[in-house]
Amino acid sequence: QTRSLLGVFEEDAAAISNYINQLFQAMHRIYDAQNELSAATHLTSKLLKEYEKQRFPLGGDDEVMTSTLQQFAKVIDELSSCHAVLSTQLADAMMFPITQFKERDLKEILTLKEVFQIASNDHDAAITRYSRLSKRKENEKIKAEVIEDVYTSRKKQHQTMMHYFCALNTLQYKKKISLLEPLLGYMQAQISFFKMGSENLTEQLEEFLTNIGTSVQNVRREMDCEVENMQQTIEDLEVASDPLYLPDPDPIKFPAHRNLTRKAGYLNARNKTGLVSSSWERQFYFTQGGNLMSQARGDVAGGLVMDIDNCSVMAVDCEDRRYCFQITSFDGKKSSILQAESKKDYEEWICTINNISKQIYLSENPEEIAARVNQSALEAVTPSPSFQQRHESMRPAVQSRPPAARTSSTGSLGSDSTALSALSLDSLVAPDTPIQFDIISPVSEDLPGQAKSSGQSGRRTNPFGESGGSKPETEDSILHQLFIVRFLGSMEVKSDESPDVVYETMRQILAARAIHNVFRMTESHLLVTCDCLKLIDPQTQVTRLQFPLPSVVLYATHQENRRLFGFVLRTSAGRAESRQTSICYIFESNNEGEKICDSVGLAKQIAFHAELDRKASEKQKEIDRVKEKQQKELNKQKQIEKDLEEQSRLIAASSRSNQSSTEGQFVVVSSSQSEDSDLGEDGKKKRESEA
Repeated sequence: QTRSLLGVFEEDAAAISNYINQLFQAMHRIYDAQNELSAATHLTSKLLKEYEKQRFPLGGDDEVMTSTLQQFAKVIDELSSCHAVLSTQLADAMMFPITQFKERDLKEILTLKEVFQIASNDHDAAITRYSRLSKRKENEKIKAEVIEDVYTSRKKQHQTMMHYFCALNTLQYKKKISLLEPLLGYMQAQISFFKMGSENLTEQLEEFLTNIGTSVQNVRREMDCEVENMQQTIEDLEVASDPLYLPDPDPIKFPAHRNLTRKAGYLNARNKTGLVSSSWERQFYFTQGGNLMSQARGDVAGGLVMDIDNCSVMAVDCEDRRYCFQITSFDGKKSSILQAESKKDYEEWICTINNISKQIYLSENPEEIAARVNQSALEAVTPSPSFQQRHESMRPAVQSRPPAARTSSTGSLGSDSTALSALSLDSLVAPDTPIQFDIISPVSEDLPGQAKSSGQSGRRTNPFGESGGSKPETEDSILHQLFIVRFLGSMEVKSDESPDVVYETMRQILAARAIHNVFRMTESHLLVTCDCLKLIDPQTQVTRLQFPLPSVVLYATHQENRRLFGFVLRTSAGRAESRQTSICYIFESNNEGEKICDSVGLAKQIAFHAELDRKASEKQKEIDRVKEKQQKELNKQKQIEKDLEEQSRLIAASSRSNQSSTEGQFVVVSSSQSEDSDLGEDGKKKRESEA
């Protein structure tokens, strides 16, 4: 903005110089040739009439000047045919003021412009050298020289700039004086020379000239007062700005502001020039709403660099440069690496972009809301640097739960959501709950909470199901979906009934990351199967964490930031305890988190229907076994009846030969049949064995 405003002032100075040169040539013709006095005064009158057609960018009082010069032009045009000017009077009263303005004031502007350009170029060169400083400490002498060079060039540029701006501001007053004073001298010379009376110079015109003289004196006094004020301002600014000349001020004396929702300043942007080569370009960057803009020197307006609504920002190590950070768009398709000048700017840029990504700038008091969010997060959150203590007491539970209903949030994480404010935070998240910002890989640390007897801890897993040898259990699953996610954090929650638990956990984790400058995120592959959820290292294919699917009791994604999602895992507190605890895990994905939640819901539905099918199959097998047993008993009963009939026929045949024995045997057989009917299955079998 300063450069653009300076361009307007320089354009105005060029216009003034052009117009003054023309007016000087016209008055010089009056001075040089008395014979051409009439033509010269006519040209002067013409130029004065054309003043209203001039377009001075800073001509705020053009109407007053135009009316005044129009009246002057009218009088000069009436007197141009009969005026003769004495050379001495014209040289003293008319040519001297305009010549002094042209040769002294306008040339001073040009000289200061050249000096300012040289100082600006020296400052750019010093900044470039400073930006290329190495992070190694063995170059302390070179570093001190470069810092001294930046300090000197910046101070020189600032001082030159202030004097240049002062001269440009003063030029507006001198322009009026240089226009009015020669004309006043010219008219006074004409009055003195011709002793014009009431015929041409009436009392009304004399009063007008007196008023013009008074106005010129007033303008001069205003100019002197303004110059004095500007000189005092320059002295005050030189004293106050001395610490700001350092490229990297002390962060203790000049702390970073973390509640900003607008930021502007110079940054170095990395541009790739080849496969492995890159270049850095210094440009002016500024935020405008939810957009990051850049403006090169000399451009009229800025251009869009990236939409930073719902974006992600993190600190990165880039080549041999300090204070670098990376901005990634919400869809992950566009990213930009930028370098700040100092640590203060570095932290302020990251915090500002993080606040804008939460859409805090859309509220009425964005800085107040950002301060409130950061302060509440600072009081309510105590981040833990490691997952070790949490996982030592974690053991996945085996109890299943029907799929939880998923809903979307009604507000952004950074704004004051009415639905969220109505809930008690103590009922959602336990007070003083530590936050886990990283994942402990089983390669580096043992996880007592995950059973190693299953053989899943620390083994390589191929997410596409193409590994050789013995197949893991997850390969039998009919659902295999892989997503790229970044772990934001996890914390223990007190409830797992409402999606508001996930939203509140998102808010606290993101606020804690912004407050404690935790910008690094662990990228993993999330494998969704019908049995469990797995976090897999993308480089080594090692399973970092495994979550049994029945233990995932709640999952939700945020309505505003579609890339944020989380789920609640219900686990037992320890091996010897039966108390259930709930832990909420928050992730950020490259695509929409809604797709991941849909995949988890589909996996739970498939697992649920598979469990129903398994129970139905077992029930059918039990029914078949009962029917088979009944059929066997029926066949045995038929066989017994058939044997009894055969025995009856044999007895009847023998009765013909011996009637008495037949009757006795018939009685015995009848009694045996009656006893067989009275006896149960065991008695019949005993009778058969005796027979």
